[in-house]
Amino acid sequence: MNGTEFTPYGWPEPGDRYLAATEFLDFGAPSVAQFVADAVRDATTPTQKAVRLFGAVRDQVRYDAGNVRLTQACFKASTVVVDGEAFCIPKAALLVAAARCAGIPAAIGLSDVVNHFSTPKMQQAMGGRDVFMHHGWAALYLEGRWVKAVPAFNKELCALMGVPPTEFDGTQDAVLQQFKADGSVHMEYLRDHGIWSDVPFQRIEADWTGYYPPTLWRDSRADA
Repeated sequence: MNGTEFTPYGWPEPGDRYLAATEFLDFGAPSVAQFVADAVRDATTPTQKAVRLFGAVRDQVRYDAGNVRLTQACFKASTVVVDGEAFCIPKAALLVAAARCAGIPAAIGLSDVVNHFSTPKMQQAMGGRDVFMHHGWAALYLEGRWVKAVPAFNKELCALMGVPPTEFDGTQDAVLQQFKADGSVHMEYLRDHGIWSDVPFQRIEADWTGYYPPTLWRDSRADA
């Protein structure tokens, strides 16, 4: 099973490729294995395990859009556990790795979104763009079907933004809310870019360096 499998449309077949550890989905690392064990605890069914893993990734790893680094290390599940903070793609990678560790087929999805609650500082770092290219999410295979799960925003951040935290019950898609509590638009999903069996780092790096100015990420290539 060499290489990353890409499914541009629809859903992939949930075979062994979507249960395997990879360079980025390194659930064999002790830190990830312990994270999974602590989160799953006494859960017995795949759905119960997925729900607990989603909550752990969402709330135990602080969302930090200012922690963008275009290095391979930044996108590894083990790095996310150790750092305790990450942006959407690495957090999705941790959820995918954790799900596979628990025996749940899982994959990485990417979409373009507009976040209407973006800060002026973030917009400046993005070169004035309002479209977030390659927003990351996890695809989990539960009860015979794929569901989307976005563990990006932790509860504390949601409270500051005035939006309810994304909830996941294992049976329906759990994506970031379109509206804030006051009815104003919060998040718009524009397009999906497909699903990968591993984090498509080279695709992300190539697209981001062509779309964003380098002010978006820290120059940390030395720790790649």
